[in-house]
Amino acid sequence: MRYFPLVIFLWASHALLAQPSQVKTIRVRHIDQEIHLDGRLDEPIWGEADTAGDFWEYFPVDSILARQQSEIKMLYDDVNLYVGITVHTAGRDFAIQSLRRDFRAGNSDNITLMFDTFNDGNNAFLFGINPYGVLREGLVSGGGLNLNGFTISWDVKWRSETVIEDNTYTSELIIPLTSFKFREGETRWRFNSYRFDTQSNESSTWVHIPQNQNIYGLTFMGEMVFERPLGKSRTPMALIPYVNTGYARDFETDQAETIFKVGGDAKVSIGNSMNLDITVNPDFSQVEVDDQVTNLTRFEVSLPEKRQFFIDNSDLFSGFGDQRDANPFFSRRIGIAQDTSGNTVENRILGGVRLSGKLNNRLRLGFFSIQTEKDAANQIPSNNNSMIALQHLLFSRSNVGLFILNREATGNEPYLNPDDRYNRVAGIDYNLISSNNVWSGQFYLHKSFQPESSGKDLSTGSTLRYNSRNWNGFSKLVYLGENFQSDLGFVRRTDMLKSVTSVARVFWPETGIFNNYSFEFTPFWIWRPSASLQKTDQNLRFQSEARFRDQSTVQLQWNNEYTYLFDAFEPTGTDGALPLPADSEYRYKSLELTYTSDLRRKVSFQLGNTFGGFYNGKRFSLQGALNLRFQPKAYVSLLMNYDRISLPEPYASADIWLISPKFEITFSKSVFWNTLIQYSNQRDNLGINTRLQWRFAPLSDLYLVYTDNYYVDRFSPRYRTVSLKLTYWLNI
Repeated sequence: MRYFPLVIFLWASHALLAQPSQVKTIRVRHIDQEIHLDGRLDEPIWGEADTAGDFWEYFPVDSILARQQSEIKMLYDDVNLYVGITVHTAGRDFAIQSLRRDFRAGNSDNITLMFDTFNDGNNAFLFGINPYGVLREGLVSGGGLNLNGFTISWDVKWRSETVIEDNTYTSELIIPLTSFKFREGETRWRFNSYRFDTQSNESSTWVHIPQNQNIYGLTFMGEMVFERPLGKSRTPMALIPYVNTGYARDFETDQAETIFKVGGDAKVSIGNSMNLDITVNPDFSQVEVDDQVTNLTRFEVSLPEKRQFFIDNSDLFSGFGDQRDANPFFSRRIGIAQDTSGNTVENRILGGVRLSGKLNNRLRLGFFSIQTEKDAANQIPSNNNSMIALQHLLFSRSNVGLFILNREATGNEPYLNPDDRYNRVAGIDYNLISSNNVWSGQFYLHKSFQPESSGKDLSTGSTLRYNSRNWNGFSKLVYLGENFQSDLGFVRRTDMLKSVTSVARVFWPETGIFNNYSFEFTPFWIWRPSASLQKTDQNLRFQSEARFRDQSTVQLQWNNEYTYLFDAFEPTGTDGALPLPADSEYRYKSLELTYTSDLRRKVSFQLGNTFGGFYNGKRFSLQGALNLRFQPKAYVSLLMNYDRISLPEPYASADIWLISPKFEITFSKSVFWNTLIQYSNQRDNLGINTRLQWRFAPLSDLYLVYTDNYYVDRFSPRYRTVSLKLTYWLNI
């Protein structure tokens, strides 16, 4: 471990690689006249604006100008940024999932704009629109290296209109400058735009991006140059109060209650670059329920954060450590606890504050403090959950981060175990992103503090990734001491030393049915330090993937696994079943085959099959997904997982089903109805969640939500809620 700093220093030398010297630019003219928002670029001032054109094709090839071009014009005044877009098309046969805001971009027609307002290549604001004028906005962090740094859960007020014509559609966007964060007096922002065109089977970008890089990555960007320096942002304070009333009944305890809650959020801008978010008695009843998953592993499964309060600048808090094995902060831990029976229950959040943003052009600050309520009936003490984080930009795009995380009980309840009085974690991370995105990596060192700590409480790791057109690879080493503890984090297991290496060769044929195909070899090992580095897991994985020019894909994966169980484990989840014994080892092989059809079509599907060994038995699995578009009003999907686990006597065998149909109906761009049904016999639950949403004003909604859960084995009700919630976004 003591050689890690030297390794990181050698990695950092690769950051000197430079981007191409020629940068595309667009001049943004300052105006004093009003733009009438109607989707038509017919005001004379649009004719005087510079044009960002000559888009490059990204798919199916990345070496020519786009066949269907797009043109972007931008103007601004002291209040707003005005964007005029002309998109050339092959016709009007657009692929649209629905009329609901924050649509998924990759399988439908749309164009997206990205603004790196601090010119750091790490963070950007994202605004997108489709031919029907449906909006989406989001945040990109971590340089856009992967989907961990991409979210469309962020919301902000802005307006747009679109007009469809025979072979074009035009859009006008009015984005308040208060929607962005930037330095006062700034004259340049990094900018790029990408577009998906389903009719021509083409993706394109304003700045040329090679296909081995993410289309939303922040490495390859041009510049927008403002005619006058930007002034001081005068962001109004936003108040978002809510009222929620409803009914809940727990059939297991035969208890019912009437719900009435009042609370809300406040958003306060501090200067041009900082946000202060305040929440009082927050309520998340309108948030989409989690997608259930079948878990055949020995470890917990992480699920994405969907609560708005935790989204903005979330990378400042959750970007530390290893995202898979040792993430010290996982926001979903706040507001969730375990009752006396070990069941996961909601732990009400009383309130909290969060401050985040830029202190200067290279230094970011994040701080939050959130208080949860005491629940005496479930023996859950009140807790204060706090974190402070600093991130400083190094070289062109790399950064170093420091954090201190604290979870501390604030009461003195008799049921509070002294060992659970507090938990603290402090650490330092170095994140490498070379200027041309070929090299990226991470080094971190974290230490936890808790009562009666006896050492072996470190978490440390390093990762190095290489991404070129024909060769990809990464190497990772992670260590967690057996006493490392992060109550607010996501840590699958401790007492672990893990090594992962991957090498992939990618081929890009110039002709034929393939866009690209690859072969990858990924061996990984896990050892247990407290047991003299005894090997606990090994997988020698070979994977091949082919992507066709019609955007369908096929994947083949072969696994050769070894598992040593230090603890007893029952893999089927069958109540009362005999677990596989502790101190036993298993060797098994399996094969996975997955085909995904062209998701641009009105009917698309995915089929997967896994079969082979599973511990001391066999596994046969089928995974399927069916998607139907009745555009633009409705979207229907069906997910199905079937797992047949066959273990020899006296161990249990099981047929595990997970079936999940989902119905999304958009009556208009302001009225939506979503219904999700989830059947899982592993969880012994049939869940129904249906939500009617009326967006009666910008980011102001009325929700009617009905949730019902049933036992599967005897089909009797478990828990039912009905709630009516009103939220209103008010700028002061």
